Amino acid sequence: MNLLKDKTLFHQCVSEFLGLGIVIFFGVSCLAASVLAGMNFSLWEICIVWGVAFALGIYLSAGVSGAHLNPAVTIALWRFANFDKNKVLPYIAAQTAGAFAGAGLAFLIYHNLFDVYEMANGITRGSEASLGLASLFSTYPHADISIFQAAIVEFVITAILMLLIMALTDDGNGLPRGPLAPLLIGLLVAVIGAATAPLTGFAMNPARDFGPKVFTAMSGWGEIAFTGGHAIPYFIIPIAAPILGACAGAALYSCKPAEKADDDPVSENERVDTA
Repeated sequence: MNLLKDKTLFHQCVSEFLGLGIVIFFGVSCLAASVLAGMNFSLWEICIVWGVAFALGIYLSAGVSGAHLNPAVTIALWRFANFDKNKVLPYIAAQTAGAFAGAGLAFLIYHNLFDVYEMANGITRGSEASLGLASLFSTYPHADISIFQAAIVEFVITAILMLLIMALTDDGNGLPRGPLAPLLIGLLVAVIGAATAPLTGFAMNPARDFGPKVFTAMSGWGEIAFTGGHAIPYFIIPIAAPILGACAGAALYSCKPAEKADDDPVSENERVDTA
């Protein structure tokens, strides 16, 4: 049995778990190195790590599961690209579990540095002062923007992400990208991050955000991991806004005029549903 070759639903879920798990492991570890180990990476360096991590996750899982790696992408493909509805919830569960595990693995290898940093800076885990460390795992909005503005940001950037994913993986849309598609999608993630990370942390992915939030809540941050110090639970925003945004992006791409002749159509199922 080969977990990365067989294409049963179980193996597809394992593929989604592993794909997003390594993304979160690399992304969170990069942020931990920057803050806890004093590497002080620039915004672009951090975004490139996230982008390359996504590209690697896609390469790992595309052949088995299609490399959705994102519940918003899975839902959008179900609604607009004929993805099997019976796979939606299992995919989402696997993605969320993978993100949780990736966050846990990153915390495991940086555990001592978290303790040292908290002691050196007088930070009590679970207090508002500890939100900065919680944000190494998941996303929270900039202090100077409202919850509504954060929702708009996440909606817009996820719509752009989904629109361009569909364009980059549609061989009927210009030159075939083939094996370059994951790298281009990774670059897209990095560019979006560089442009908008200071606003919301560019979640664009309910599993990427919620899985690590559950982990941090269980690891001492408690309720503040979900609320972000706001009166309403902020965790709802990186779930709802990306799902709506991805559906909007997929709907917009679906309205694009076909570029192939009627005798050589490109069906929705021929797209590599890579995200």
